Order: sequence, then structure tokens, then C-alpha cells
Amino acid sequence: MNPYLFTSPRLGFRLWQSRDLQAFAAINSDPEVMRFFQKPLEEEETLALMERMRQLFEEKGFCYFAVDLLETPCLIGTIGLGWKTFEADFTPTVDIGWRIGKIWWNQGLCTEGAKACLDYAKKLKLSEILSFASVGNLASIQVMKKIGMQYWKDFDHPELQAHPSLQRCSLYRIRP
Repeated sequence: MNPYLFTSPRLGFRLWQSRDLQAFAAINSDPEVMRFFQKPLEEEETLALMERMRQLFEEKGFCYFAVDLLETPCLIGTIGLGWKTFEADFTPTVDIGWRIGKIWWNQGLCTEGAKACLDYAKKLKLSEILSFASVGNLASIQVMKKIGMQYWKDFDHPELQAHPSLQRCSLYRIRP
């Protein structure tokens, strides 16, 4: 039985399973991977995130998916669609995001995966997808550009007030 909801040439996108906890917790606890997030995550926080993604998929039909490298297959991280409701003039909204282990960086996997997620968004008939990253997160901003997103504006993320070096974010959008 095919475990994947959809695939790209190198990646398989699926729902989270309990067996993913150790690999995903290792990614989320890496300070370099989490450099542009509030903090690295503990295993319990990773488990809670996986559960929130399962619930989001049940409610909306999308989430930040578990992503496998098809040739191995091993979990490389998460790429997918989220639901943002923090207070801003553009929320609530669907966003696209990614977080993969650093051993898979600089191989075009986030770009490939994000394009596949945009195709998935088209099937869901989503009219607009946003993405944002701290202004210093040039790698993620580059992925946004590579998948055809257009710069919209910068904003101060209300949930990052305690992290001034991360708070200023660049916001991009696309209509799939």
C-alpha cells in the first residue's frame, strides 16, 4: 500500500506517524536548523507538533506533511501547508513552509517539495498561499522566490516580540 498522499520526483508526502518522532525530534532539536525559530524543540514539543498536524489535516485537508526521501525512504523533515491565525492584517491564512535536516540542505529538496505542495493546494482549490520568514533567513526567502512567490511586504510578527532578531519578517504570496 502506498503511504504517500502525493509525491515529487525525489520526495514522498504523508501523514505523521509515531515512528517519525525520533527522527523529527532530532531535526527540531538542532540549533542550526532552528536558528530562525524561537528555540529548538524538546521531544514532547515535537510530539505535540505532530499531533497538531494530524488534527489540521483532519480539519482542513492539509498540514505540514512528513516528507520522506523516496530513495531511502527516510524522513528528511516537513514541507507543507499550515493555517496561521496570529493577529495580522493578512490572517487567517494558508501558508507554505518547510524544515528539513541540515544534511539535506542545498540539494533543492525544499524547492521541489514546496512546488509539489503548491500543486496539492491547486487540487484543494486554495486561492492564495502566503509564506514568511525572518528577514535574515535568506535561504527560505530564496525558496519562496524559486517557487514563484512574489514579495508582498515586511511585517513584525506578533508572536516573536520576545525575539527581536527574528521578529521582522518578509511576507510572500502566490495564487496557485
